[in-house]
Amino acid sequence: MYDLIGDIHGHAQPLMALLDKLGYRQQDGVYQHLERKVIFLGDFVDRGPQIREVLEIVRPMVQTGAALAVMGNHELNTLAFHLPHPDRPGEYVRQHTPKNEKQCQQTLQQLSDSQLADALDWFRTLPLWLDLEGVRAVHACWDRVEIDHLQEAFARESQLTDRLIQAACLPDGELFHPVEVVLKGKEMVLPEGIQFADKDGNVRTKTRMRWYLSPEGHTYGSYAMTDPITCDLPLPASIAERARPYEATEKPVFVGHYWLKKDTPQLLGSNVACLDYSVAKGGFLCAYRWNGEQVLGDTNFVVAT
Repeated sequence: MYDLIGDIHGHAQPLMALLDKLGYRQQDGVYQHLERKVIFLGDFVDRGPQIREVLEIVRPMVQTGAALAVMGNHELNTLAFHLPHPDRPGEYVRQHTPKNEKQCQQTLQQLSDSQLADALDWFRTLPLWLDLEGVRAVHACWDRVEIDHLQEAFARESQLTDRLIQAACLPDGELFHPVEVVLKGKEMVLPEGIQFADKDGNVRTKTRMRWYLSPEGHTYGSYAMTDPITCDLPLPASIAERARPYEATEKPVFVGHYWLKKDTPQLLGSNVACLDYSVAKGGFLCAYRWNGEQVLGDTNFVVAT
């Protein structure tokens, strides 16, 4: 059985508290459980004060089989930030803009050159999703069409090569769109004149949508995932055509990524749960204790205290 843990972002103390609450104990320096495994949902780096310590907890757990992990968009961003652009000497696949530099600032400050190189090598080994017996895990969005596309592209590689990172992170890359969906979620363009400021103060004219629900009967405001969109206009056909709702008959799926803001964790659907409750923005670290059930329950959430 699995204990799924959401975005950590360099917060090692809440992670240790959560593992302890879940019954994991250190053996030979590695957190382990006699009967269970952790599934980490990505975003280990950036923002928080203990990035090195988080990697020193998570990576040995994965390497010894005490845990599984999927890649978050911050791990992919870090890889692309340090990968030279194939066609522009002196530039990188993820541009070194002030915005991008600010996002990875804590990681660059806290890790030595050798520690960063070691982390980058490990990031390349992380899968973008897990489809296990009875349960699924992905950082942001489970979309079968996009995952099938990526599965075909990754079939020939045992890890993320430079070519795959370029294809996934350059806007004209063949894998850019499916990776954006899987690691960042589906977005919809807002009507002209509608915009909002995100958690970092950036002005946005697109918002993430509630990809797991049917868009039928929704407005822009009600179909927005987390952003405060005040717009009662009905969704156009172009958005409905891109939606592929996650059916209730599918395996339970767990995601992170969305910076949910609630005092108590709650399910998104009977078989859909988000485990990112904004630990890096004054929230809390959250896990779900999965025991094989098809219909999930709010009582299975566990919060670090």
